[in-house]
Amino acid sequence: MSQDKRQRFHVNRVDTQDQRGDAETTHSPPIPDIEEICDSPTSPPSDLEPNMGTHSGTLSGTHSGTQSTFRSLRQLTREALPRLDHYRNLASIMHGPEAHQRPTLDDLHQPPPNKVVGTSRGGGGEEEGGGDGVKFGWVQGVLVRCLLNIWGVILFLRLPWVVGQAGVLEALLIVTCGNVVTTITALSMSAISTNGQIKAGGTYYMISRSLGPELGGAIGLLFSLATAVAASMYVVGFCESLNDLLGSHGLQVIDGDVNDVRLVGSITLVVLFAICVIGMEWEARAQVVLLVVLVVAIVDFVIGVFVGPLNDDELSRGFVGLNGSVLAENLYSDYRSEGQEADGEQHQGFFTVFSVFFPACTGILAGANISGDLKDPSNAIPKGTLLAILVTYASYLVILVLSGAVMVRDATGNVTQAANWSFTNCTDTVCEYGLVNSSQVMELVSVFGPLVYAGCFAATLSSALASIVSAPKVFQALCKDRLYPYIQVFGKGYGRNDEPYLGYVLAFIIILLFTLLARLDSIAPIITNFFLAAYALINLSTFHASLQHIPSWRPTFKYYNKWLSLIGGVMCTAIMFLIQWWTALLTLTIIILLYLIVAHRRPDVNWGSSTQAQMYSIALSSVMSLSQIEEHVKTYRPQILVLCGAPSARPPLLHFAYSITKNMSLLVVGHCLKDQQSQRERSSLVSEASEWLSQHKVRAFYALADGPSMELAARTLMCTVGLGKLRPNLVLMGYKATWHSCPAEELHSYFTTIHYAFGLHLAVGILRVEDGLDYSNVTEMTQDDDDAATYNAQNTIITRPPKPVSSNLTVDPEPAEPSVMPSSSSAVSFGHYQCEQDPCSSSSLTKAITLGFQKLTQAAMTGYIGDRTSPPLSPTEDGHPSFLGALKMSKKKLEPMYKLPDGERVPPHTVDAMLRFTRKQAKGTIDVWWLYDDGGLTMLIPYILTTRAVWSSCKLRVFCLANKKDDLASEHRRMIELLCKFRIDFSDVVMVPDVTRRPREESIKDFNNLISGFKVLPDEDAGGNRCDGITEAELVALKDKTNRHIRLRELLLEHSREASFIVMTLPIPALGTVSAPLYMAWLETLTHQMPPFLLLRGNQTSVLTFYS
Repeated sequence: MSQDKRQRFHVNRVDTQDQRGDAETTHSPPIPDIEEICDSPTSPPSDLEPNMGTHSGTLSGTHSGTQSTFRSLRQLTREALPRLDHYRNLASIMHGPEAHQRPTLDDLHQPPPNKVVGTSRGGGGEEEGGGDGVKFGWVQGVLVRCLLNIWGVILFLRLPWVVGQAGVLEALLIVTCGNVVTTITALSMSAISTNGQIKAGGTYYMISRSLGPELGGAIGLLFSLATAVAASMYVVGFCESLNDLLGSHGLQVIDGDVNDVRLVGSITLVVLFAICVIGMEWEARAQVVLLVVLVVAIVDFVIGVFVGPLNDDELSRGFVGLNGSVLAENLYSDYRSEGQEADGEQHQGFFTVFSVFFPACTGILAGANISGDLKDPSNAIPKGTLLAILVTYASYLVILVLSGAVMVRDATGNVTQAANWSFTNCTDTVCEYGLVNSSQVMELVSVFGPLVYAGCFAATLSSALASIVSAPKVFQALCKDRLYPYIQVFGKGYGRNDEPYLGYVLAFIIILLFTLLARLDSIAPIITNFFLAAYALINLSTFHASLQHIPSWRPTFKYYNKWLSLIGGVMCTAIMFLIQWWTALLTLTIIILLYLIVAHRRPDVNWGSSTQAQMYSIALSSVMSLSQIEEHVKTYRPQILVLCGAPSARPPLLHFAYSITKNMSLLVVGHCLKDQQSQRERSSLVSEASEWLSQHKVRAFYALADGPSMELAARTLMCTVGLGKLRPNLVLMGYKATWHSCPAEELHSYFTTIHYAFGLHLAVGILRVEDGLDYSNVTEMTQDDDDAATYNAQNTIITRPPKPVSSNLTVDPEPAEPSVMPSSSSAVSFGHYQCEQDPCSSSSLTKAITLGFQKLTQAAMTGYIGDRTSPPLSPTEDGHPSFLGALKMSKKKLEPMYKLPDGERVPPHTVDAMLRFTRKQAKGTIDVWWLYDDGGLTMLIPYILTTRAVWSSCKLRVFCLANKKDDLASEHRRMIELLCKFRIDFSDVVMVPDVTRRPREESIKDFNNLISGFKVLPDEDAGGNRCDGITEAELVALKDKTNRHIRLRELLLEHSREASFIVMTLPIPALGTVSAPLYMAWLETLTHQMPPFLLLRGNQTSVLTFYS
């Protein structure tokens, strides 16, 4: 290595320029070349890596020659130098600035107090497992395996037949087409295998990590099965060749037919599995021996070509030696059926011959399938696979041309005709020899015929051996990922090589079953289609990853092209249908079914596949396209920002918002915090919220904002949440029931938030339910909590009465006085299992069944099942429910259970109130008080509710204010006509003519009592803040509006006391005109002790139209 190169790549120490000369004079280990490091990324650089970032020192000495001490860079800074371990183990960034660990951003930006820099001596990042097993290089691990799999039984038994049928020219085209497909696939596979470290699983690993678990799991399962069945085909091929050899000498084992194949095949299978179970090292040694035998057989054939026929018997069977006229005669095709006795039906063609030959091109994945046993898969797979394809392609071309030059198509085998060369005349006899008629051409041409049999045996046994190893390895990787149920047990590995012994047992059973059939001709096309499907998806993986322009797509193998990969995928698919269309359809059907299973299970995996990148690209493109489209009233959708805090804090508010946006529009859960949160706390809140939304199947985004005040945090959300046209246009809030008792700054914050929303031209909705919205002190019970609560209840059910609803459930201390209105919950019972003793969870029921019939029936008696109004389970004669009834109980869908902070279970009626908007509502009405024209939002939202299954039993009743009392009929008719043009179904329209009438004195008195605590005395009026109190001047100025709201309260009690839900136009607080207490008093007057109530105001922009 030159001096310049050494200095350039001298990266194992951090030295100053002055000390470099001294450092180079020390007895340090030689510095490896950078190319050597990059060529072996998985081998641990023992001399280089430990010094990087750990022994990097600086010389703090003087020029006087005094001996100085070296200080580690780790002792001077919290920073960490780049290390391989930081990128191998993602957990290495989670443990602070210890040795060999990357510090977090918080460790650098906000250093923990009283922590000495550089004193930590923690260990390095966790290394990946499985490091001490036998590992193979690219020759023994990839090249040898691919050669043995590609050179199969087709080479010895069917390749000369291809020449006889298609001729030399078309045979060359067939071989070239097959190798083009495999070469393109190998290029695609090389790109994938060099784009990062490849682990165990081979083809499955590459496809699943590229295209995702759905397609990867489907191909992994099919490929494992196809490889196992292919092993049985190779075993049967070996047995049939052995039968031919024995038959030529008049020998047989049993009957010289199927039974011989079964017996010899079973024995052969046991021997091959024994070799594999002993260990990969012995299997690799056996592969090398078989490859030597196979190569010797091919060389024996080539020598025989140049030696020529040794006697007249060989000549009469069609072997004439190198002959130009024979080559010229064999140049062109002569497609025919098997044998001369055929009467012209079902002639062979180009694609039928191609389908017979193409299995001779498969086997390129043999090395990739054991990627976990390779020293450097990223380097070995491309090099070994491409070289194997090149060598086998060249050998096929040579054998094709030589076969066409030394053998005639038809020969009688009559030695007496050898002298005058009349053995090629098959007019009056059936020719049994020649390229078309005999499968023993290579044995005939070779110098020593038994070597060809040995080569055929080597080809079949080596392919079987490789398949026996590959199938369990791929299946083991699939099982470890837990994509499919009930197969995880086969993912367990044993020994230092992590051998899948259980997988070997399963593969042995499958292979043995197909070997005992001894007839696999009908299964071969399906197996070929499975391999082609895998090839097609490998090409698709490369094309898809390249097309998405993912930054992580950086393969070191550059000799690939995405469009070439696409052509390869299309060719593989086309070949599948050309070989046999119904097997291609069957293969695609199985892939789709397996895909749907994984898609339905949604496994918890995140592999960064290209499909995820495609989702991002599609979403980004769609948002960009949407932002360029001008908004139209017909495409309006209510996109809601619901200010409910954490999703678990106010479930009724969130569920109501989701009932509007479900499967239709955007929903954002807004969480406002007054105090600034660290990124770690924010991440924790986001994670908890996302988990809650996913668990409760609420399709919503979660947004968190912290600021100096709640109202500013809310305004931040209103201004920043969303992207392009995907941003909220409606702010939904919960009604602040504690407005009359909360601190003044809280009331001011709530009131200011409403002003901010209107100021940003957003629609505003305020929801009130009588039981309150805040359930932040209630937590959902886990299974362990459920079992504990059940146990406690069983021990205390006799002595303790049911616990009433605790007042600390919510922070809304509304009076618990009975309402004159019906409960806002539906009259239909909500099936709950919320009782003092609840044995009806799946685990409890299972335990009861195992303990016996008596405990099961006792549990069923005490359980609270299904509809509260439904009759109990039919009892038996002794008063217990029947066993069948108890089993029916177990099939009911279990409802979630909740507990209080003290661990007590929340009563069922409280849970009903919390989940009221997820239940089927009773038959009733949704009363819409469309007081003022806000653009139609007050009318649109109730209509959307009626389209939901939860509200489908409710009809719309519309209440409108009449402008003139003496013109009610015409105004009523005009309103009906308007609603009909809007295509909104309604049951009734009521015109309210006397809203301007003075309210009753009792109502006015109640209102005055409501605001008495907020009135400001005249001497305090000057310079007062409107949010702090209500002045006399304000009351006088807004007297008519106040009376109108009081009168609306009377009308609501008159018309809507029995409604299931009420929607009313929200009064807008004029900025600088009305104070917060007076405005909240208006809302309190309208909504107090009423059914669930939504005050809603659009932004005065039309959201309804009657134009098509």
